[in-house]
Amino acid sequence: MKKNITTASLLVLSLVSSYAFAKVSPEQAAKLGNSLTPLGAEMAANAAGTIPAWTGGLTSKNTPASADSGRPANPFGEDKVLFSITNANFSDYKANLSAGQIAMFEKYADYTMPIYKTRRTAAYSDELYDVVKKNATTAELVQSGNGVANFDTTIPFPIAQNGSEVIWNHITRYRGGTAKRFLTTIPVQANGSFVPVKMNDQLVWPEFLKGGRDDEKDANILFYYLQQITAPSRLTGTALLVHETIDQVKEARKAWVYNAGQRRVRRAPNVAYDGPGAGTDGLRATDNYDMYNGAPDRYNWKLVGKKELYIPYNSYNLLDTTAKYEDLIQEGHLNADHLRYELHRVWQVEATLKEGARHIYAKRTFFIDEDTWGASVIDQYDGRGELWKLSEGHNIQFYDVDTPWLVAETLHDLNSGRYLVTGLSNEEPTFMIWGEKVNRKDFSTSALRRLGR
Repeated sequence: MKKNITTASLLVLSLVSSYAFAKVSPEQAAKLGNSLTPLGAEMAANAAGTIPAWTGGLTSKNTPASADSGRPANPFGEDKVLFSITNANFSDYKANLSAGQIAMFEKYADYTMPIYKTRRTAAYSDELYDVVKKNATTAELVQSGNGVANFDTTIPFPIAQNGSEVIWNHITRYRGGTAKRFLTTIPVQANGSFVPVKMNDQLVWPEFLKGGRDDEKDANILFYYLQQITAPSRLTGTALLVHETIDQVKEARKAWVYNAGQRRVRRAPNVAYDGPGAGTDGLRATDNYDMYNGAPDRYNWKLVGKKELYIPYNSYNLLDTTAKYEDLIQEGHLNADHLRYELHRVWQVEATLKEGARHIYAKRTFFIDEDTWGASVIDQYDGRGELWKLSEGHNIQFYDVDTPWLVAETLHDLNSGRYLVTGLSNEEPTFMIWGEKVNRKDFSTSALRRLGR
């Protein structure tokens, strides 16, 4: 499962780059699975006891299989709300809220954050734990932090030492190896009106293709991605193909779109950075998807440290098929009756735009869950330095397949009052299909053309 990008030229760069950091020692790596979880989080509870110790998470070994692995049953359906943070009392909890979350309370009188018991459910398979532990002693940043060498599959830096390593853990975190999703993206207007955009997408790591990784064809490839919009009719047939490169400065992301109106495939260099996301009514930049994706080269990444934050977690209620989209969507924000927030430790990383670089966000503050390495909350600032947007990732543990991932993500425009929710599946017959074997040719431009038609 090796990310075989250590070519001669890349090896030279890793030696001479001023940004190449030393891998950790075997003694440091030995902390994984002992004082640290196998993914590098603090094993112990916090001093107040409000964040428990990690005891293994929810796995396929210790949790009964769900009747529908795409929508695992809620293992915490009996949990009650401990308390709610509201417009009236949010000032009492500011120490555990981000600037964007505080702005939501200030903007919406009815905004509510239901707080539940913290449950540290994140887990991978034992096989991947071994891979991550090995990565700790081999992986290195190269190309001024824009690439990673000598790592296998996922989480190159479980014992992260700087902001770039933390963000690379988010970018490379495990998402099931191969997964197909049937999703709905909903741009919501300031008055609460919306038109759902339905799509399906498929993600596969080269290691999980039929025939496995090809060291030549998959050199510098992180994953392959295919997306098709199926509704509304004005967007039907639009399709996107991405060959996601690891070092996108060395080799830019390869992206193609099929436009149903033009009936042809064309390269799409704008599917990167702050290029507009399809079907989002202009609310999302390309690199907002999956909370954050793509090349990190336009920002300086500063590791601020760890803090305790209320973040969306164990959001199994958002998979409830008895709830319709109109039940979930409200003016300004989602219906709090279907949400769950918990107190967790997060890594805080500040990304500031490099001098001479261009992006609609001049600064972004990331809060990345220590147990999953997934970005859970991101505050985004405009060119004037003013808070502009808030992103939140609502995750669950897909315990049938030992994979933590999002079931929805929201992006709030704090100026206009509009927001975007991506990933809902309540009204879809199927949500997730795991482990589907796919061929390399399924991620070719010819396949994209056939899919569009």
